[in-house]
Amino acid sequence: MKKLSREFYDRDTTVVAQELLGKLLVRQAGGVERIGRIVEVEAYLGEHDLAAHSSKGLTARTKTMFGPPGHAYVYFIYGMYFCMNVVTEGEGHASAVLLRALEPVKNVAGRTQGPGLLCRALDIDRRLNGHDLLSDDFHLADPETAGRITIVKRPRIGVDYAKHWARRRLRFYLKGNPFVSRP
Repeated sequence: MKKLSREFYDRDTTVVAQELLGKLLVRQAGGVERIGRIVEVEAYLGEHDLAAHSSKGLTARTKTMFGPPGHAYVYFIYGMYFCMNVVTEGEGHASAVLLRALEPVKNVAGRTQGPGLLCRALDIDRRLNGHDLLSDDFHLADPETAGRITIVKRPRIGVDYAKHWARRRLRFYLKGNPFVSRP
C-alpha cells in the first residue's frame, strides 16, 4: 500500500471524490490496524455550496475545512454520530469529501454503510479532527491491485435544505457494491 500524497488532495473536489473510490482508509489504534475500501463518497464544494458546512463561513467547527488539503475534518451530528471528510483543494477553499461507506478489508467489525457507522467501526471521533492524512496511524492509500470500477453519480443524501445544491449529482459510489449505504 502506498499512501496518497498531498498533491492527490490538492485538486478539484469532484475529481478527488471520484478517485477516492476504491482507495483504502487505514486506521492504526490500540495496536490494531483497521482497513476499509472506500465505496461511497459525497463532494462538498466550498463556501458557495449551500450543503457544505463551510457555507456558514469560518467557524470553530469548520476551521479544518478551510485549512490545507489532506487533513481529516471530523464532526459530530444528531448528538450520536461522528462523520469524516477529507479536506481538498487549496487552503482557504473550504472543500471536502465526505466518506459515506466502506467495504471492510481488515479488522473492521460492525456495519460501515453510512458515515456515522463507518466512523464507529474504525474508531474515528473528534480527536482525529484536523489529523494529517499523510501520517502513519491514519491515512488513505492506493490498494496494491485495483480492478475496473463503474461509478454511479446521484444527488447527495440529507441536504434538502440546500436549495438547488440538493439536486446536484455530487454523491458517487461503486456500482453493485453491497456496502453502499443507499443504491
